[in-house]
Amino acid sequence: MPGFTELHADNAEVVEITPGLVVRRLWRSGPERTARRALAVDFEPGTAWPGVDEHEPGPEEVFVVSGTFTGLTGPGSRHDAGTFIHCDAGTSHSPSTRTGGRLFVYYPEG
Repeated sequence: MPGFTELHADNAEVVEITPGLVVRRLWRSGPERTARRALAVDFEPGTAWPGVDEHEPGPEEVFVVSGTFTGLTGPGSRHDAGTFIHCDAGTSHSPSTRTGGRLFVYYPEG
């Protein structure tokens, strides 16, 4: 139907960031750097985002689909499945998980 885009996460383009950490590209509004985009990020147990994830040029919104994550809102923070986090532009974090899990990540401004 016009006006809708549909894609199952298992059929999305996959980019391996590091062993055990995979980004699934679900949707992008266009090719420009500031394009809105939606991702599913899969972490195997014991994995961490490499380095610091900086939110530029715009904010990042994160929903914990499954698992338990630390570091999403700063060192020592803990977030279980069902948690939503809005990260303002200019903030950063270093998410990791002992359990493994999936994050849904949306960039409303690129």
